Amino acid sequence: MAAKATFSANRRSSRSDAFLVLVLFLLSIPEGHSLEGFCAVGGDSDCGLSSHKILIKGGTVVNAHHKVVADVYIEDGVIVSVRSNIRVADDVKVIDATGKYVMPGGIDPHTHLEMEFMGTVTIDDFFTGQAAALAGGTTMHIDFVIPINGNLSAGFESYMNKAKKSAMDYGFHMAITKWDDRVSKEMEVMVNENGINSFKFFMAYKGSLMISDELLLEGLKKCKSLGAIAMVHAENGDAVAEGQKRMIELGITGPEGHALSRPPVLEGEATARAIRLANFVNTPLYVVHVMSVDAMEEIAKARKAGQRVIGEPVVSGLILDDSWLWHTDFTTASKYVMSPPIRKSGHDKALQAALSTGVLQLVGTDHCTFNSTQKAFGSEDFRKIPNGVNGIEERMHLVWNRMVESGQMSVTDFVRVTSTECAKIFNIYPQKGAILEGSDADIIILNPNASFKVATASHHSRTDTNVYEGMTGKGKVEVTISQGRVVWEDGKLKVTPGSGRYIRMPPFGYRFDGIEKADAAYLASLNAPVRRTKATA
Repeated sequence: MAAKATFSANRRSSRSDAFLVLVLFLLSIPEGHSLEGFCAVGGDSDCGLSSHKILIKGGTVVNAHHKVVADVYIEDGVIVSVRSNIRVADDVKVIDATGKYVMPGGIDPHTHLEMEFMGTVTIDDFFTGQAAALAGGTTMHIDFVIPINGNLSAGFESYMNKAKKSAMDYGFHMAITKWDDRVSKEMEVMVNENGINSFKFFMAYKGSLMISDELLLEGLKKCKSLGAIAMVHAENGDAVAEGQKRMIELGITGPEGHALSRPPVLEGEATARAIRLANFVNTPLYVVHVMSVDAMEEIAKARKAGQRVIGEPVVSGLILDDSWLWHTDFTTASKYVMSPPIRKSGHDKALQAALSTGVLQLVGTDHCTFNSTQKAFGSEDFRKIPNGVNGIEERMHLVWNRMVESGQMSVTDFVRVTSTECAKIFNIYPQKGAILEGSDADIIILNPNASFKVATASHHSRTDTNVYEGMTGKGKVEVTISQGRVVWEDGKLKVTPGSGRYIRMPPFGYRFDGIEKADAAYLASLNAPVRRTKATA
């Protein structure tokens, strides 16, 4: 109840400043950046302020566990009723969803908006990135807070300021980049006061974000005590640095050198190491952006043995292969540089199969966008190309087309991997990730018979490239409802900067159920200490 009250207070405050924030945002847009598809300022009096009451009629309501033809009635941002033949008054906006799917809005567990990285800042901020998300059917995302000089509180404050322009619900993970008593205490504050229940440890990026095994062990123990999910970027950073040196010595300085310097074996090794350390501590582990068969197989083996390991593939790993990195045009090739790298053809199919069978549990994007000018920083040295690709707008469409249209996945499983499982892992279900009475009214209407096409000219990200350029498919999000308001309809966005809400995520989600029993069983199995007679001289 306290959290709900906080959301309401933040919402009222943000509306009073919305126009000022919008004006400041518009002034910050680079010359030549198109606003096509956005609600015009001063034009549509209903910009971002659609009806408080909505009835979605006749659609197939899909949850992760069940689907049924029913109506959905929404009032003041909350789902009030899900049943057949709901009657409403004339002041209610009615949307006909006959022949379409009504699903929970997507939740993207992995984004980097307005992040300082490799000497620059990602091009999408908390407004443009979220606008793109809403146009693609994602209604919440969880971003990664990067500490300032290792200071968690300073990093959190910085990101809360960045998010003042947000247009939809969001949460935060927290990165850990060093270890001392202050960091340990600050982790307690993040969990108990700031609503963060996950911490990320980078096993790569030597010299900047990378942590040692000693730090990782301390972090895993602290996460366990706090009921927070430990997350890892799993690549062997020392070996990657050696691989980069090797490529440069061979005269390979272009984008292909990026993939060649950090092969799948280095992702597999780090994944295995993190899994074993998490097993030693007996705490849940979340492996972000699983990009290779090597890493996936380590996760599969651990899960088969009963370990609590979560595997997150991202859209680029599921959809693309690394052939683009060998393109002769630098601008084209460099836009595909991310870490871990996009892999050779075959890894994508294996990751799809792992997702469809439950070996991997949910789909993120690692949306971390840099424009072609920023990517050109590494035109003479691939090590200087800012790492990251887009995906926050494209995720729902591409996963539907590749997994559901192909028959690899059911409609209910689609909801699970794009929304519900994320809400459960981060302990905000059924507030999020479900179409149930009392759940937040974050809803999409997807037309399975409509087609989509990905194009830089029409996407809503600020970046001037798109790694999915020209891709087409079936299954289009025609309506997005966020916080009980229609924000995407008829190809038009109705979004207001400052209307987003910070979602606090409590600790000790379901992945921690039974941990204490496993610990007790371990202690009972030791048969130690042994009482011995003293040795005689």
